[in-house]
Amino acid sequence: MYIENKEGLLEGTHARIGWVAFSKSGRTIYYKGRSLTAIGGRGIRDNFMDAETHEEFWVSGVKQRGTNVHPAESASVVVDDDAKQEYARLRAGAQPTVQADAASPRSLT
Repeated sequence: MYIENKEGLLEGTHARIGWVAFSKSGRTIYYKGRSLTAIGGRGIRDNFMDAETHEEFWVSGVKQRGTNVHPAESASVVVDDDAKQEYARLRAGAQPTVQADAASPRSLT
C-alpha cells in the first residue's frame, strides 16, 4: 500500500510503500506498529487517522505507473525493503500477490 503522512514524516520520509494488514472490518489498517483507522468513505483508498498520535494519513493501492503522489504535491517516497521485490513486480505489470499469515491478510496493493 501507499501510505502518506499528511501532517509530517513517516519514518523520515513523507510517504512509504509497504505491506499492511487489515482488520476484519477493513476499517483499520496496521502498518509498522501503527493502527490507522478510516475517517470516512469505504474501500482501500481513503483518509485514515493514527489511533495513538491522531496524525492523518492518505492510504491507497500502489499504482503500476508509480505516480502515487498527488500531482499538486511533492513528497519523497521510500519503498520498504521487504516490499521492493513485489513493488518491482507490480511496476512490471504482474498481478499483485496477497500474503496471508495466521493473524490477518497482508497486502501491498
